[in-house]
Amino acid sequence: MQVSFVLAADTSEPNDVSDPAAGLTQVGEARLSVFLFDVYDSRLFTADGTYERGTRPLVLDIEYLRKVSGADLLQRTQKEWASQNLSHPKQLDWIESLRTFFPDVTDGDRLTLRVNEDQVSVFYLNEQPIGSIDDPLFAEHFTAIWLSPDTSRPEIRAALLGKAS
Repeated sequence: MQVSFVLAADTSEPNDVSDPAAGLTQVGEARLSVFLFDVYDSRLFTADGTYERGTRPLVLDIEYLRKVSGADLLQRTQKEWASQNLSHPKQLDWIESLRTFFPDVTDGDRLTLRVNEDQVSVFYLNEQPIGSIDDPLFAEHFTAIWLSPDTSRPEIRAALLGKAS
């Protein structure tokens, strides 16, 4: 596993643009609300606007509608993996890597994941790269939180895949 930190001046990912979803087509979008509270709006992008497991490149863009700490984001990631019975020997390493760059977010912040063709997961905060994990298995497990048939939020998955009624 390789963790790298990307300076804002490094434009090698993606191709010299500030929008991680540039050149991709939106598949779907969803809003997560818990009780009466809106938490985030999410959008999924791929090259051709369709999604199948393993599709790359892929962008999952989340715009937060309330304040959430980085620690809470990490805790939720672990809970989602546990609820899906997703386990891997590197999971604790992945969480520790995310802990080094996952930010606290507030209303209007966008946390974006771009998984490129080489299976490198690059994270952005408000279109600025903040860190990456070079492990194809991480990309598969992290995106499963939203895109797996076993997700705890099937309505979010359906909307992201453009299949919401």
